[in-house]
Amino acid sequence: MAHVAFTRHLQRFFPELAEGEVPGSTVRELVAQLDLRHPGLASYLVDETGRLRRHVNVFIGDEPIGDRVGLSDAVGPQAKVFILQALSGG
Repeated sequence: MAHVAFTRHLQRFFPELAEGEVPGSTVRELVAQLDLRHPGLASYLVDETGRLRRHVNVFIGDEPIGDRVGLSDAVGPQAKVFILQALSGG
């Protein structure tokens, strides 16, 4: 299972959200599993069409994912995944 970590900003809305092991072989599967554990989390990460939201970034290792539309990037069993929701405004 991939090890998934998050920015603290998401923990403000989902206090039980903690980094840990999540099953899934693609980014889309990880998001679905995370939403099962934390209902509503997916709506912070993806829009109504399933596309990654503009101010959300997902990294597998040190590389940003390439497929922001279908979230089809492969996630290996030993992968380190970081989900970052950027803050905007001034």
